[in-house]
Amino acid sequence: MSVPGQTGTTEGTASERPWLAHYPDGLDWSHAFEARPLFELADRAAADHPDNFAVEFLGRRYTFAEIGRLIDRAARGFQKLGVTKGTHVGLYLPNCPQFIVCYYAILKAGGTVVNFSPLYSEPELVHQAEDSKTSILVTLDVEALYPKALTVLKTSCVDRLIVGNLPEVLPFVKGLLYPLAKRKDISNVRWDAFHTRYSDLLDNDGTPAPVTVDVQEDPAVLQYTGGTTGVSKGACLTHANVYINACQTALWFQGVGAREGEEKILGVLPLFHAFAMTCIMNLGMRLAGEVILHPRFHLKDVIADIEKKRPTVLAGVPTMFTAILHSPDIARRDLSSMKYCFSGGAPLPLEIIKDWKATTGGVIFEGYGLSECSPVATVNPSSRVKEGSIGLPLPQTEIVITDKDDPHKILALGETGEINVVGPQVMKGYWNRPDESAKTRVDGRLRTGDVGYMDEDGYTFIIDRMKDMILVSGFNVFPRVIEEAIYAHPSVSEVIVIGIPDEYHGEVPKAFVKLKDPNDPLTAEELTEFLRKRLGKHEIPSAIEFRTELPKTMVGKLSKKELVQEEREKNSSGK
Repeated sequence: MSVPGQTGTTEGTASERPWLAHYPDGLDWSHAFEARPLFELADRAAADHPDNFAVEFLGRRYTFAEIGRLIDRAARGFQKLGVTKGTHVGLYLPNCPQFIVCYYAILKAGGTVVNFSPLYSEPELVHQAEDSKTSILVTLDVEALYPKALTVLKTSCVDRLIVGNLPEVLPFVKGLLYPLAKRKDISNVRWDAFHTRYSDLLDNDGTPAPVTVDVQEDPAVLQYTGGTTGVSKGACLTHANVYINACQTALWFQGVGAREGEEKILGVLPLFHAFAMTCIMNLGMRLAGEVILHPRFHLKDVIADIEKKRPTVLAGVPTMFTAILHSPDIARRDLSSMKYCFSGGAPLPLEIIKDWKATTGGVIFEGYGLSECSPVATVNPSSRVKEGSIGLPLPQTEIVITDKDDPHKILALGETGEINVVGPQVMKGYWNRPDESAKTRVDGRLRTGDVGYMDEDGYTFIIDRMKDMILVSGFNVFPRVIEEAIYAHPSVSEVIVIGIPDEYHGEVPKAFVKLKDPNDPLTAEELTEFLRKRLGKHEIPSAIEFRTELPKTMVGKLSKKELVQEEREKNSSGK
């Protein structure tokens, strides 16, 4: 594998780290983290808290001791199938106990986890399998997954499918009824030499052969991402990267009162995504907290579980918090157990933070990160939230602003440039893409592709993505600035701004808006007039289109690419 070497934090004095003067009380930015093999998160939790509940899934609960035994048996099963150091094993699964067990088991067997999205098309799955050299794929016997997994088996380098089912992880009665109630959703698996049952994977004495792990060099996870160039690439995250990021995140939460062995984490975001991988699954293991696992975000189910099961931690995206707060009967719901919530993936409006506090009594910490840094880099402290800021760097993490055109040139406080991340959670590089790795990691820093600045207190502010910037008659226009102005209108629920071609200006902004009330009579002309005092003339959207729904990513983050494609097709057809 061709990747650049790992670099630690940069040298510097306290005066070059302005966040140190404003760091939360009781939290040590210079805390020394010991890098360990990632699977030791599960080993430690099972050893220290064996009788505590680790996972709850649709009514079935597993203790840490039970999860630990399942991991050992699965690790031994993977080794019997030939998994060793250098073997890439794919997880093509929704949120379910098999994901958690197989994730740590693959690592304990010596292999590398490759996360596959259940929302991928067949061509995307085959491309990722080929690119990552995945040899084994773990999936379920459901119609939404298995047929596509079978195509991958037949047309790529994958030579074995491990197939589980939902009845084996459900409570007894639900397990009996599931095949009857969901008959149309279950695939007919043709068992042959290229298929292994998940139950057979576990059918052994649970004594995997010990493996030697170089935590700084050995990849634990290949996390595929569009990265900073839009091309799907596998971010190579070492054991040290992911293990330390879990410890950094846990230390932050413990600094505000979270206690090991006492928290419950509501797991709604998909575990195959880096955000949920770290802030739900790995954080749960590090804090020895129970993960209440949901297959997907369903508003009524989430609110019901908050009231009944009393989780204390929720990792989510802004649209999720907005949906909960806008639930029709939210005033009658008891959400007071939610003490520590973490939002990422998109800017979180300050009004949502205030409304959440008023409704639940809990705090939302807005964070920032990328798959390439495992993924968390910064968090807004609850003691001093600055509107529009992504907060302060995690312990042992630095944010550096560099010139957009010269990544070697570091800018002064207050100057706008490209945001860079330095820290032990920064990836080793992109899998088999040395050129892309060299472009993205410069002088030991991770170039994020985000444009922003750092103020005198060490808080970082994102202006926009460099690739989303709109060039209007030679002027740089950032969609996020326009979106924030539109969000200021009380009728607006969601907004996406993109650039569209214009014969005279080259590009102009267009806004897609979802209103809180679909029957609201607000017009594009009225909204435009509202924006005139808030935006420059060149920033005013040339068109505003109201929609009942806006496209979102797999984790619920608003997504621009579908709208960009729509406009491109309109332009090419001359409409």
